[in-house]
Amino acid sequence: MALVGRSTEQEVISRLMASTRLGRGGALVLTGEPGVGKTALLADALAGRDEHADTHVLRVTATEIEQDLPFATLHALLQPALHLLDELPELQARALAMALSLQSGVSGDRFAVGAATFGLLTKFAEVAPVIVALDDLHWADIPSVEAVAFAARRLSNDPICVLIAGRTGDLPSAVDGLDVLEVVGLSAQGSARLMAKEHPTVPEATVRQLHRTTGGNPLALLELGADPTSLTASPISEAAPGVLSTLPDRLRTAYTRRLDALAHDARVSALVAVVASGDPRLVRAVCQRLGVDDEAELKRAEEGGLLRVGTPITFRHPILRSVVYDSASTQLRRRVHLAVADELTSESDRDRQVWHLAAGATHLDEDLARQLDDLGRRASVRAAFTVASTAHERAARSTPTPEASRSRLITAAAAAWEGGQRERALALLDEAEPAGSAVTLVGSSLRARIATRSGSLREGLVLLERAAGVAEPDARVRLLAEACHACMYLTDMTSLQRVEAALTTSLKRASGPDARAIGLAAAGVAQVLLGQDGAALIRAALPLLVQQIDPLADPSALPWLMLAPLFLRDTEHGGDLRRLVDDARTRVGVGALPSLLFHVARDQATTHAWDRAEANYDEAARLARETGQSTELAVSLAGRACLESRRGGDAACRTYAREALELCRARSLHFGEIWCELALGDLDLSQGLAQEAAVRYLALAQRLQEEGVRDPDLYPGPDLVDALLRLGRREEADEAAHAFLDLAGTLGRPWTMARAERAMALLVPEQDVDAHVSAALVHHDRTRDIFETARTHLVHGIRLRRAGRRVDAREALRRALTIFDDLGAVTWRDAARAELEATGETVPAREAVGPGALTPQELQVCLLLTEGRTTREAAAALFISPKTIEYHLRKVYLKLAIHSRDELAKVIHGST
Repeated sequence: MALVGRSTEQEVISRLMASTRLGRGGALVLTGEPGVGKTALLADALAGRDEHADTHVLRVTATEIEQDLPFATLHALLQPALHLLDELPELQARALAMALSLQSGVSGDRFAVGAATFGLLTKFAEVAPVIVALDDLHWADIPSVEAVAFAARRLSNDPICVLIAGRTGDLPSAVDGLDVLEVVGLSAQGSARLMAKEHPTVPEATVRQLHRTTGGNPLALLELGADPTSLTASPISEAAPGVLSTLPDRLRTAYTRRLDALAHDARVSALVAVVASGDPRLVRAVCQRLGVDDEAELKRAEEGGLLRVGTPITFRHPILRSVVYDSASTQLRRRVHLAVADELTSESDRDRQVWHLAAGATHLDEDLARQLDDLGRRASVRAAFTVASTAHERAARSTPTPEASRSRLITAAAAAWEGGQRERALALLDEAEPAGSAVTLVGSSLRARIATRSGSLREGLVLLERAAGVAEPDARVRLLAEACHACMYLTDMTSLQRVEAALTTSLKRASGPDARAIGLAAAGVAQVLLGQDGAALIRAALPLLVQQIDPLADPSALPWLMLAPLFLRDTEHGGDLRRLVDDARTRVGVGALPSLLFHVARDQATTHAWDRAEANYDEAARLARETGQSTELAVSLAGRACLESRRGGDAACRTYAREALELCRARSLHFGEIWCELALGDLDLSQGLAQEAAVRYLALAQRLQEEGVRDPDLYPGPDLVDALLRLGRREEADEAAHAFLDLAGTLGRPWTMARAERAMALLVPEQDVDAHVSAALVHHDRTRDIFETARTHLVHGIRLRRAGRRVDAREALRRALTIFDDLGAVTWRDAARAELEATGETVPAREAVGPGALTPQELQVCLLLTEGRTTREAAAALFISPKTIEYHLRKVYLKLAIHSRDELAKVIHGST
């Protein structure tokens, strides 16, 4: 049937589907009030598509009865494509199979199911374009919505079109960011055309009144137009505000009158059809249990305009389905639910049975509570955490004893947090453990985790210490390690001193090797921040971290695997940990990736692998945004600002720093603020803005001193010396250099000592410059940070040239220029070139080639492919499609003027 008055909406959908046929995928969310025509638009878009062998259609209409069944909507949607499951990469196939109960095991990461859904859709689209249609989104189970939305956000180079329809105001947050088409009521002309077609006997004046009253809502026009007397039976001022918001109620009233016209048994059969989700076999069995002739009564309901008998039994509109359910008595609804539960006896129907038992319950029941708890655990195993949370909450509500009920509420809160429902998790915790009640380890540690990841770090620190106070030794050590991490981000040295003392004491009683590994690393990091020599503790932790930590089974330990070598900053330690992390990054869940990628990028940014660092920062920030991890997003942006500062990317550095500072200040992430201030100061210094740099450095140094931060790696000392000397403030520069030398000498770490010696080389008489530079270079040789080595060569060259030693100066400046050029540190490269040309040497400019010419996404693709991954494996690792991998690869070949992967490997691994 041709739609009336929908040409604009049809054109938008048509363009999207035409783009899909040409190989460019996309997604669109149709939203609007009930009855406005969303379903009709979907039906129009799909009309005849099932008959074409050149198009795959995956469609499903969600129902409220199944919204608490894990991945019920996703299973129904993907059913036609599941024969391809074994062709996905192993991790994706296992995640999706476990989520859909096709395989036993633990899925773990809710985002992994979305990645697998995307992988299956792209595989299905290799044969023919795919159209995905999900109607009544507001009734779909949240894990299914998250999986579909995860896939929809990644559509680009694949012939996949995703069409989603749901009610305005009821759309889950998972679809935020997708393109939206607001479907509004028909125009006056459209309304008149629709009424002329469907109700030609209704007078024009009544049609105009109907349009004004309904706002052009097609369903309301048709239902109220079928009985125009309803306009006077329930008068509404046409000029009154909020008329449209009353439409569902008016439609419910109209449907209720239609339902009331039916005999009792016909209404019962319709209720059974609702509760049984339209399954004809189940409807028949339940009706027989209730003594109702299903065939005859369903026929009467169909003749009464309520439903259509088929496979499945469907209702004319979701509102009508709701009216049938809501108008039944509570007693009758419970009888029907229990009858349905009695019929669901197979193992595959166990979850549905438990939900129906819960809906039919009339009193507190420990046996039912245990069944709901088991259901929740099964849902968690499948990464359906929002469903699990609902099940555990219902279990708590069914539990006779207060203590057991509180415990189940906390379990529900934990599942809600894992499912991304922060506010719900906190509300459940508040109910389970209201203010002033006894502190429990589980409740406090969960609150702490929520606060440190997405709320107040200060509150998180308090909660971590509180939880540690009631924990057993091993758990206490791990909680105090997390507290150290929070103190680091807060740069709260007073609290860190207290936490480190408690951690050191607790370590003596810890027996678990994993707890000792993390505790030693945390204590060492804490001592470094406090200006003590914690390097020995960190070095002692390194072998334990390698041997005792499984990053897949224990993702919370991942930060310590990278923080330990980052705080040592030398070439002697951390190699085994880096290899362990590099292996883990391809296998951990999406939720753990932002933190892992950030730490990897931070490590790479202190080496020659800047292009890899950029790619990992970019991926960490992208995934952190998508998964709602504001802490990881803030520090990833801050780290990227530091990298862009070194590169000389003025606009990029300031943009990343601006967003990072806003996030850091909102969350009290002072550590991230320090990185941003260092990045901006270094950028100013590299651009010759000595005054701006000095002001920023001095303010930062004062802040660090006031906050008691004693880690010299965070101090701008050597760069402050450089800025002050450029301003002619030699006395202040001398004071800053010696203060930094004293601070660095306390710890004696090579990276810090190298910078301290460089600062002295800027100040000492000409005859002493070589000695300080030589000392600095000896320290540099023990670090991985060749950028700092180049800075020292540049300082040396400048001092030598000004002393008239041009030949010696050229050698130092050439070394600096070569390193800066290879790294892509353009501003520092230009400074080195200018100094070298000042010695009388001509230096030709070098264009960006190799990895430096690639975007972060292109480089990530190249790295994975040249490390031996197949196209499909690389796509799975980056959560993009194989066709997108091929698209990037074609662009890379053009940029690098190469033609094979062998040539690509030589370019990438010869330069990164």
